[in-house]
Amino acid sequence: MDFGPAWHDHLTLVEFSYNNSYHSSIGMVPFEALYGRRCRTPLFWDKVGELQVEGPQMIQQMTDAVEMIFKRIKVAQDRQDSYANTHHRPLHFEVGENVFLRVSPFWKYVADESHILHPTEVQLDQDLSYVERPLRILDRKDKVLRNKSIPLVMV
Repeated sequence: MDFGPAWHDHLTLVEFSYNNSYHSSIGMVPFEALYGRRCRTPLFWDKVGELQVEGPQMIQQMTDAVEMIFKRIKVAQDRQDSYANTHHRPLHFEVGENVFLRVSPFWKYVADESHILHPTEVQLDQDLSYVERPLRILDRKDKVLRNKSIPLVMV
């Protein structure tokens, strides 16, 4: 908002500031995480073929804009951090206390001898195909649609 209607002119500075601000989730700046080195200064990010020598006033304006963007990113990170900290409370339990646990739907697999599959030999044709033959019918049901009923068979 501080840049007014010419915010798109400063988009490269915002990108530079974001890519060079420390992120605690990855423990480094994103640009360094991707490329293994620090990002270059955005002073010469003009279009290809436009080689311009900028004066000290332009360099100072870019430096001020980058500092302001860094401060805004820091304020936003601190605000999000404070939201997370207000809803977080450390939990401490003593031996013998009753605790409700939320159990995920995935259970640890317990090995069982009956779960072992014994492979059967398959006869292959000349074109390396084979014919599957059903062993038994496990379940039957009818799926009812608006105008018709479809019999389903699990083999």
